[in-house]
Amino acid sequence: MPADNFTGIADYVARGAGRPLVFLAVVMSTMVWLLSGPVFGFSDGWQLIANTVTNVITFLMVFVIQNSQNRDSAAIQAKLDELIRTTSPHHELIGIENLSEEEIEEIKSRRRPDRRQR
Repeated sequence: MPADNFTGIADYVARGAGRPLVFLAVVMSTMVWLLSGPVFGFSDGWQLIANTVTNVITFLMVFVIQNSQNRDSAAIQAKLDELIRTTSPHHELIGIENLSEEEIEEIKSRRRPDRRQR
């Protein structure tokens, strides 16, 4: 259940973070922060607030983006596997993303002659 909650939250945040309105809000917040610099004398605290907020948001967004990419990649792999299953006699390619790099290279080298015959 917690994984489902994280997935839902990550999906919501990822979709929201990509909207133009969010970009505009970030630009406006940055402008307010920059313009407030002279008021606070460009103090260490003024810089610390921006650095801390930026680092925390960046750190959290890495996990949100990775979660979204993992789900997108899994969906694409499932679709490609289905296409291979229904259109190709070479079923050895299904699930190839789970193999080691050496195993993938071996399959690629075995399949190269097939391309030249066409």
